Amino acid sequence: MAANDYEQAGELKIGQVGIANLRVRTLDVAQLVREMRERVQRAPKLFGRAAVIVDFGGLAQTPDEASARALIDGLRDAGVLPVALAYGTRDNDALAERLGLPVLAKFRAQYEQAGRAEPAPAPPPAREPAPAARKPAPAKAVEAPRPPGRMQKTAVRSGQQLYAEGCDLTVLSTVGAGAEVIADGSIHVYGTLRGRALAGARGNAEARIFCHQFHAELVAIAGHYKVLDDIPDQLRGKAVQVWLENDQLRLAALE
Repeated sequence: MAANDYEQAGELKIGQVGIANLRVRTLDVAQLVREMRERVQRAPKLFGRAAVIVDFGGLAQTPDEASARALIDGLRDAGVLPVALAYGTRDNDALAERLGLPVLAKFRAQYEQAGRAEPAPAPPPAREPAPAARKPAPAKAVEAPRPPGRMQKTAVRSGQQLYAEGCDLTVLSTVGAGAEVIADGSIHVYGTLRGRALAGARGNAEARIFCHQFHAELVAIAGHYKVLDDIPDQLRGKAVQVWLENDQLRLAALE
């Protein structure tokens, strides 16, 4: 039989997924479960049965198995589905194994950067050679051009997800209810925004969201979010911009 002469029953692809990250700041299981239940009740279409990564990186030490298991069970009772622990320490990895959960490496870069050792001090500069022996200065390196923004000319329909990696995203049409647009930079929607818009996906707090008609189910910048119920009525249907200021999400009508 010829090699690879068969069809796969399942095609595996690795891509960007919209999974919520619950960063635990205080290990108060009852309060965490209560807060999650309130989120689900306020926006059941967004958070009901949503996949959630539990992130213990904000705690001084990794929780014990009993506390972690109580939190996982409580979150399920609240209406969401914990699917993994966020990348962390070796203790965190061992805890995930005991809980029967995977460790998701999506957040690995920011952890490695936060825990990276300070660079060693630069060695003292070498003594300059005599003028006759001085070599000509090397040519200045040319900066690599920034990647152009991604442009979507047609509507983003319910169930679709669009991701602009490392750049801004411009949608010339509408973003339908149940659709999701994500960008590492800013998001510009020249039609109606009804779905979810997540700008600054890799933590860029300077990113913004602009839309011509605001009916968004959820908007987020660098992880800070608001759902439709949090939005003042006078902004619905208006041209709106969204930005982050002092870790608070701000919205205002565009004039």
